Amino acid sequence: MPDTPTACLALADGTVFYGRGFGASGVAEAELCFNTAMTGYQEIMTDPSYAGQVVTFTFPHIGNTGTTPEDDETGDPVAAGMIVKWDPTEPSNWRATRDLEGWLASAGRIGMGGVDTRRLTRAIRQQGAPHVALAHDPDGDFDIEALVARARAFRGLEGMDLAGQVTCAQSYRWDQTKWAWPDGFGTQNAPRHKVVAIDFGAKRNILRSLASVGCDVTVLPATATAEDVKALSPDGVFLSNGPGDPAATGEYAVPMIREMVDSGLPVFGICLGHQMLAMAMGARTVKMNHGHHGANHPVQRRADGKVEITSMNHGFTVDAQSLPEGVEETHVSLFDGSNCGIRLSGRPVFSVQYHPEASPGPHDSAYLFDDFSAAMTARTS
Repeated sequence: MPDTPTACLALADGTVFYGRGFGASGVAEAELCFNTAMTGYQEIMTDPSYAGQVVTFTFPHIGNTGTTPEDDETGDPVAAGMIVKWDPTEPSNWRATRDLEGWLASAGRIGMGGVDTRRLTRAIRQQGAPHVALAHDPDGDFDIEALVARARAFRGLEGMDLAGQVTCAQSYRWDQTKWAWPDGFGTQNAPRHKVVAIDFGAKRNILRSLASVGCDVTVLPATATAEDVKALSPDGVFLSNGPGDPAATGEYAVPMIREMVDSGLPVFGICLGHQMLAMAMGARTVKMNHGHHGANHPVQRRADGKVEITSMNHGFTVDAQSLPEGVEETHVSLFDGSNCGIRLSGRPVFSVQYHPEASPGPHDSAYLFDDFSAAMTARTS
C-alpha cells in the first residue's frame, strides 16, 4: 500500500479499507461480492450480471494478461469496481491490446489494490454481502464519514430491476460463433434453428454458444412480450443471465415466460433466466447470504450423479422447497445444496443456475446447448 492511500473502501458498518487506486477516479456505491476464479477478470467485469456490484478477486494476481476487445462479454465493464490484493502488473500476453488500468479508466470504473482480500472475503462470508462506497482520489483526500453514509444509503439489490438497465435498446441478429484457434471467431452460415433470446443481460459467449450449435439468434429486449416473440416464429426461446432481483424483473417478464412455456416451444434459461422460469412455474426465489461467484463450483446432476465444475455468478437462488409438482430439480450445488437446475416434466423446458458457456470457466456443461438444439430438432422433425 502507498504511503498516502489513494483509494478507500467504506462499508456500511463503518469498517474502512485503504489501498492504491487505479482506473477511474470518483466514488461508486454498490453491493460487495467476492469471486474465486483464477482467470477471466475481464469477462467477469463485463458480465452484465455484476451490475450494482463491486467485485473482490480472491486470486491475487490480476492484470497479468491485460485486456482485449475479443474478451468483452458486453461493450464496457458493468461491475462498479474491482478490488485486488496486488497492484495490477504490466500485461504479458500476446492477445493484449491494453493494460487493465487504462481499460478501467476509459470505462469510468474504479480499481483498488493493496487490500487484504482474505480478510475482506471472510467479512463477506460471515456478515453477508455488505453495501459499500468505493472511492479513488489521486490526492488521497477522503471524507470517511460521508463515504460511510453513502454506503448506508445504497438501497441494495433486493427489489431492484437491473435487467432493464443492461438490456439491449432494440432487437438485433447474432450469428458469431465461439472463438477457436487459429481463426478466432466464426460465423454461423447454415443455421438449423430459429431462436429468440431474451436479453436480461446476456453475455456474448452465451449467444456464440447458441450460434455454434446451429441457431439463428434474434435478440429481444428484456421487456419483450409474448406477442413480440411469437411474431418471429421461433423454434425455441432462450432466457439469458442478468443482474438484480428476479422478483422485480419477473413482474413484467414472468407472464411472457409463462405464455412461452404454454406454447409448447422448447425453452432454455440460464442464471436470471433460470430463476424467472422457476417463478413462472410457481416457485419463489430468495436472496443469498453472499451468493455464488467463481469458476470452480461443483454441481451434481441428479439423474446420474455426475459432477460438473461450473462457473457461477448469482446472489439470488430458487427455493427448491417451493418447486411445484411437475417441476423436477435436475442439479444441486455441492457447496451448499442450493438449487442449480430444473426441468418441466415431459416438456422441452429446462434451465440452470450456472453459466455453461464457460467464459470464464470450465466446459463441463457445454452439452446443455446441444440439449437445447436437440429439443428443437425433435419438435420440428
